[in-house]
Formats: sequence, structure tokens, C-alpha cells
Amino acid sequence: MWAILKFKKENLSLLKKDLLNSLGNDVKFYLPKIKLQKKIKNKIQNKGSFLLGDYLLCFHKSFENKKIIDSLRYCKGLKYFLNNFKEEQEEIKNFVEKCKSNEDNEGFIKQCFFEFKESGIFQFLSGPFMNIGFKIIGRQNSNFKILIGKFTATVSKENYLFRPVY
Repeated sequence: MWAILKFKKENLSLLKKDLLNSLGNDVKFYLPKIKLQKKIKNKIQNKGSFLLGDYLLCFHKSFENKKIIDSLRYCKGLKYFLNNFKEEQEEIKNFVEKCKSNEDNEGFIKQCFFEFKESGIFQFLSGPFMNIGFKIIGRQNSNFKILIGKFTATVSKENYLFRPVY
């Protein structure tokens, strides 16, 4: 059964170790990551970031037992277990499968994972237009026709990371 845990980022390794000690080696962890580009001193550096922020997906058969969950509440690095994860098992399983099917060879989530509505303002997270806002004005297969200020351009969804701003 999958559980969703909120953790303290600085104590992630302690949490994993504590869960492995408590539950055994058959615990599975899943923490999807995306690759972001940051400009530091006029150099672009790739940096991994957790897609779910400080939430960890954890699988173990004993999570069905409430007493086990209660005994794990005081693990080092754990803030809390999300409620109602038992009722959402199918959704969690589908999310994990979708993430894994959209990972690149380094284990990072590809841009094609994200589904965008064509309305709203977006911001580039990578490439030459990093941190610049734009609006999608058209779609052609895996390419988007975008508007940056008064200029139009076509960008590939697979080559650039971007996110909705609002």
C-alpha cells in the first residue's frame, strides 16, 4: 500500500533509514525529480528539484495497519502521514506509473509529463529564455507557438521546461 509522507528536507536520509530499520528492506520509496536550470554568476547550472516538494511516496504492505502508521509517526525527519491515502490508492498508483513512464535516462521527469491548458501565463525554467514569462497562442504536435512580449516563437515541449505562473 502506498502512503504519502511529509518530511523535513534536511532529514530525508534519516527518515529513509529509520523506515527501513522499522519495516525491513521491502520498503519502496519514490520521489520524482525534475531538472531545473539556474543562472549562477552568468553560468547555467542544472539542478535537481523534487517534483512534490517535501512529500515522499512510500510503499509497504503493512501500511494497511493503523497501528503500524501510529508507531511510525515519530520517525526522525517525518512531519506527518497524509490522511486518506488508503482511499486514494488507485490515484497514487496511477501517478507513480505516469511519473515512471515519463522519466529520462537520468531519472528526471520530462516536460511531456505536464499537461497545460493553453490559457494563462507560463515561465521558462530552462533554456535561453529562462525565467521569462510567455503566453501560448497555438499548438502544433509537440511544439508550442508562444508570445513573448510582442514577439512570437515556436518552442518544443520536449526541449524546454516551463511552468504555469497563474
